[in-house]
Amino acid sequence: MKQSRLKMYLSYGLIGGLMGYVVGRIGFGDYDELHQMFVLDDLRMLYAFAGAVALSMLAFILLARRIPKQEKFFQPGTIPGSMLFGFGWAVCGACPSMVFVQLGAGKIPAVMTMVGILLGVYLHKKAHARYFRWDTGSCVND
Repeated sequence: MKQSRLKMYLSYGLIGGLMGYVVGRIGFGDYDELHQMFVLDDLRMLYAFAGAVALSMLAFILLARRIPKQEKFFQPGTIPGSMLFGFGWAVCGACPSMVFVQLGAGKIPAVMTMVGILLGVYLHKKAHARYFRWDTGSCVND
């Protein structure tokens, strides 16, 4: 492996580990904290997510000239897929990235979340190839 690639992987690992530590410490990987957000008992997480969305929108607005525009605004599966994603997140208390924070914190139920994510990706690939076949916008052509 080249020295520059090794440095890149080490820096990504360090940044990812630091981010995982921070989000774990503030409660983003805790099922009870996320459950309180979803039932509107504690709005701290909701405000944090809203702030992240606002900052992301600002960044995209500022970088809009450099980002190529898509021809289609929504893929046919965007709405049902988003609803399924949100439902799964509410049930298991983890989005796909938070499951790694939970696993790192030693939360054994996160193993089932990881199994669910992997099974869902596998089933989507099979169902999409057999029934839907619309352009997903992915650069991977299987």
